[in-house]
Amino acid sequence: MVKKRRHKCRHCKGLFRPDPRNRRHQRFCSKPDCRRASKAESQRRWLAKPENRHYFRGPEHVERVRRWREAHPGYGRKRRQEAPALQDRSLAQVIVPKEKTAPLRADPLQEFSRVQPLVLMGLIAHLTDAALQEDIARASLRFQQLAHDLLHPGATHGDQTTASP
Repeated sequence: MVKKRRHKCRHCKGLFRPDPRNRRHQRFCSKPDCRRASKAESQRRWLAKPENRHYFRGPEHVERVRRWREAHPGYGRKRRQEAPALQDRSLAQVIVPKEKTAPLRADPLQEFSRVQPLVLMGLIAHLTDAALQEDIARASLRFQQLAHDLLHPGATHGDQTTASP
C-alpha cells in the first residue's frame, strides 16, 4: 500500500496532502492565497524561458493580437444570454397568508368542499394516468357527460358539450 505523504506548501509553509494525480509535482496547497502564489510562480517560470521572454512585446505580437481581435469582435464585452426556457415562465403568484391556507388542513367536512375541485382534478389525473391539462380537461368533459346521462336518461343534450371517448 502506498503511504500518503504530506508536502510542505511553498507559500504558507503548511502541510497538505497533494492530489494523487499530481503528487510528484504539486508544491502548493489549495488555499486561495497559495493558488494565486502558484499561478504567479508558474507565470514567472514561463516568462523566464528565452523563447517566451518577449512574447507580449514587439510589433509582430501587436499584429498577432490585432488580427485575433479582428477575428473575434466583442469577445471581452459579450454578455452571455440566458438559455431559452423549456417552459413558459409562470406568472407571479400572490403569497397567501397562513390563516388563508386552512383548507389544506384536516378540517370539518364542510370545509372540505372548498378544495373539492383540486381533489377532483387530482383524482381524474390519477385515474386516467394523465399529466397534461388538456388530457385532464378532456377526461373531465367525458365524465361530466357520463354523469349527465346517468342523471337524465333519454334527455336531449341541447347545449351540453360532448367529448368523444
